[in-house]
Amino acid sequence: MKLASSLRSLIIISFLGFGLFYYTPAKAQDFPRPEIDIDNFIQGLFSVQDEDINYEDVYETLFQFYRNPLNLNTANREDLEALFVLSELQINNFLKHVSTNGKLLTIYELQAIPNFDQATIDKLIPFVFVRPAGLYIDARPLWQRILREKESNYLILRYDQVLEEKRGFTPADTNSRGEPNSRYLGTPGRMYARYRVSHRKDFSLGFTIEKDDGEQLAWNPGNNQYGMDYVSFHAFFENQGRLKALAIGDYQMQFGQSLLLAGGFNVGKGAETVQTIRRSNLGVRPYTSTLESGFFRGAAATYQINRFELTGFYSYNLLDANVLISTDTLSRTEAFIQSFQTSGFHRTSTEINAKGNIGERIAGGNLLFKSKDRNLQVGALFLHTQYSTELRRTDRIYNRFEFSGRENYNFGAYFNYNWQNFTFFGEGGQSKSGGRGAVAGFVSSLAPNVEMAMLYRNYDKNFHSFYGSALGEGSRNINEEGIYWGIKIKPLKKVQLSAYYDRFRFPWLRFLVDGPSRGYEFLVRANYKFSRQIGLYAQYREESQQRNQSNNTTNIDFLVNNLKRNYIINLNYQVPKVLSLQSRLQWSTFQEGGGPVTSGYALVQDVGFKFRKFTLDFRFSVFDTQDFNNRQYVYEKDVLWAFSIPAYSGVGFRNYALLRYRLSRKIDIWLRYAQFSFRNQQTVGSGLEEIQGSIRSEVKAQMRIKF
Repeated sequence: MKLASSLRSLIIISFLGFGLFYYTPAKAQDFPRPEIDIDNFIQGLFSVQDEDINYEDVYETLFQFYRNPLNLNTANREDLEALFVLSELQINNFLKHVSTNGKLLTIYELQAIPNFDQATIDKLIPFVFVRPAGLYIDARPLWQRILREKESNYLILRYDQVLEEKRGFTPADTNSRGEPNSRYLGTPGRMYARYRVSHRKDFSLGFTIEKDDGEQLAWNPGNNQYGMDYVSFHAFFENQGRLKALAIGDYQMQFGQSLLLAGGFNVGKGAETVQTIRRSNLGVRPYTSTLESGFFRGAAATYQINRFELTGFYSYNLLDANVLISTDTLSRTEAFIQSFQTSGFHRTSTEINAKGNIGERIAGGNLLFKSKDRNLQVGALFLHTQYSTELRRTDRIYNRFEFSGRENYNFGAYFNYNWQNFTFFGEGGQSKSGGRGAVAGFVSSLAPNVEMAMLYRNYDKNFHSFYGSALGEGSRNINEEGIYWGIKIKPLKKVQLSAYYDRFRFPWLRFLVDGPSRGYEFLVRANYKFSRQIGLYAQYREESQQRNQSNNTTNIDFLVNNLKRNYIINLNYQVPKVLSLQSRLQWSTFQEGGGPVTSGYALVQDVGFKFRKFTLDFRFSVFDTQDFNNRQYVYEKDVLWAFSIPAYSGVGFRNYALLRYRLSRKIDIWLRYAQFSFRNQQTVGSGLEEIQGSIRSEVKAQMRIKF
């Protein structure tokens, strides 16, 4: 023991001496971190086959981890959970190793931690590094750290356009009454610019501006037009003494299980069947997305008092809405909201008239307690929402319990508790209507090669949570009850099996569902890793839901089961820094009631090359879908911070080419060309998006300048 202790002391002294001798502020680790393909990492973590998901927050968070890696010697449990790489057993073993043996000396020490196999380490090391805690604390003033930030200080400029002419840009014709039909008022093409300077767990400042295809570049404050159609900005600071977080401008918040407040970094049911079910207390986060709804604009702050963290927030934002004017028998007029518009498009006069005409005021607070060992977290949350105009929904039976009025409030409580290899979590809340929502479950490592998760949820038909996004089958946490079970097993070193089963019911009516309904969904996925370069997985997903029978001619709508089955076979081959190949076959079947079975498929081949300063990616794909229900969603590589998950629908081909050129150490350029070529159809799209012909092609150019 003495010999081991002396040897360890000698190693520590050697590493400290070596680090001090060679240290420069740019050095951040004891070996070069490997490059990572973020796109492949996301695809391996989450299922995207049949989901039109915005991955901006996921990509942003993971890329920030990569650009500003996590120091394992200062990491806590929440930091490790946020990576979605480690199981409960691995997190516990890591924390126990550090507690018993002291801080890590080198990243290679991970190999000595029980249950840290090579596959886990390979997946982890792009996002972490090892540095003796406190050795190189940056004591410069905040303003100097901001001005001299090198790792994440950049400007992105992007332009993309559909080459074929859309109907919205053609000369306006007239309707049957002789009135001109609607057309886009702006120019073709989408413009985007983003600047950000940030350092993880320290600060982030930036802005994002965007003009969608068909929108105007105009300065007209009367119509809420200020140059670019969308402008977002933020200033965010962390860990400034007891001030744990301060956000000014646009921000998000996530507490508990996202029942009342969800920060955007939430992905539901998918290929990762265990780790993504639990939500983390991310607290206040800057908002950097181009989605034009679902965020707060104002200020929020978190202050630490011993083991308590108190968060207060205030937001005033302008929302898009359709506002109607009614006149009673006494000629009195009043305005009310009929519906909100969340698309973010302001291309026609109707869309412009709906822009920013409703004020939304939100205020609230959160109190979080963390035990000394951080194994227990308990919190309470309150928020109050007020609109400048009353919301009155069109009276339909299915939305009889939806929110109406000008004011809503929510209050709730949540907890997380870590016990051995189990993490228990839950949250409950209530809205002004009296409706309640609750979610509870656990994540566990039952054995070194077995992980499991279970979750129960129950959302009343009159539970109104405008910024929540807890796990559920519906797009909102309302009118649903369900139970989820997920498991991952690694029976052999190269084999991993994962599965989930989710059973749910909807106690009240829904849109196109004229009665209480129920359904289920399950997924099974098998991964086989031939080597570090070659991987294969196969996936099966089945979903059953009840809906009104289509083409029904009776006076009563009958519910029938809609059954959809999805299949994927995917093969990856990579020669590091040279070549990557991915072959993918996915297909589906759909059946309504006892009717005929329809089907669709997509066959995809991806090829990637790396040569010095060039990176080239190509896709060649063919698809054939019999109907809308069998459209195939396939993730595509795109320029940095742009996301493409188009629906392959109809019969045709989908191809693209993506070029990245590193012009210098500070300038990167992307060029992308993508095309749909359809068979047996004379037009593409519908409405103002309709294109004459069978081809829809798009070009995109982007430049990133690092400072």
